[in-house]
Amino acid sequence: MPEPSSLKLFLTAAAARTYPRVAWLFRSRTWMIQETILPVLAVSAFAYAYTAMGAPHEYTGFVVLGAAMTTFWMNVLWGLGAQLYWERDSGNLELYVMSPAPMMGVLTGMALGGMTTTLVRAAAITVSGVLLFDVPIDPTSWGLLALVFVLTLAALYGLGMMFASLFLLWGREAWHVVNLLQEPIYLLSGTNFPVAVLPRAVAVVATAIPLTAGMDAMRQVLFRAPGLFDVWAEVGLLAGLAAVFLVAAQRSLRYLERRAKDQGKLTVRWQ
Repeated sequence: MPEPSSLKLFLTAAAARTYPRVAWLFRSRTWMIQETILPVLAVSAFAYAYTAMGAPHEYTGFVVLGAAMTTFWMNVLWGLGAQLYWERDSGNLELYVMSPAPMMGVLTGMALGGMTTTLVRAAAITVSGVLLFDVPIDPTSWGLLALVFVLTLAALYGLGMMFASLFLLWGREAWHVVNLLQEPIYLLSGTNFPVAVLPRAVAVVATAIPLTAGMDAMRQVLFRAPGLFDVWAEVGLLAGLAAVFLVAAQRSLRYLERRAKDQGKLTVRWQ
């Protein structure tokens, strides 16, 4: 029997790791209540605060978009970045390393599966927010909006793949890093406000975070609001970030595989 090609192994591994996360959508439906109602309550608090202050109605849309997009960030951190660390503790990591399937294919499947489940949650938050608070949506271009969204997810999940390798190398310190990357990112990405109100130097540095550039561009397209940079400049930035993070993820995974095979310690718990 001929050996499977590298591309076939990659696609098979990706599909195998995507399936459990997608199937979970249909087997555990009660999660939708917790994963959508609670975020909508948080959106409501900011929406009513902006209404009481007489802020432009678009600000409510900023909050709704921010709540929807931060679900992807949380999935990147916990569902992808810390995943290999959890797999080591559960005893699955050595199986991934010893199998002929590329680790990049395994992580791609995890990313696609997590992206699918999170997309359902983000869509529910967006629809609920738009209907409840009558958010004005008048995009300049649906095609441009879709392009920005896809590039944002590509950059975010590329970063998550890179995190997966780094968190595994850092061991238990990964938990501290994951917690550190939650609340500060909410501030630097402008989850509940336009990122342009931050000090210019801080805002420019923050655009290295895909969530920051992606939300700023989407707000410009959706609400015709002024942004930090021109939309097409942020599109180029997101494309560059996606390429850099995906290449970095591939190289870091290769390093992990070499370390696992040469030293034999990577799959040992608590190391």
